[in-house]
Amino acid sequence: MLGVDTMLNAEIMQDAEQRRLAWRCRRGMLELDIVLQRFIKEQFGGLTLAEMEVFDEMLELPDGDFWAMIQSVGRVNHEAALEGVLQKLSLASAQKQQEEA
Repeated sequence: MLGVDTMLNAEIMQDAEQRRLAWRCRRGMLELDIVLQRFIKEQFGGLTLAEMEVFDEMLELPDGDFWAMIQSVGRVNHEAALEGVLQKLSLASAQKQQEEA
């Protein structure tokens, strides 16, 4: 029974962290808002702990810098966890652009 309780606590903690980060994803730049909300909804569950920490730190960036970083995926070398998060954010951005076309 201890294993089930531990798993439930981990799920509750991840859900709470996802809600906290989703709230922090509300930005002043519409494009970034759309990409970040899609990212939280579709990609967040697959992040590693290191990627979650990197994403949390990225939310401290000004909107323009954050958007430029998302758009630079593959053109700039980043550490592995940051690159993983950026690739997933880029995927969410590409989906947004496809919907607009």
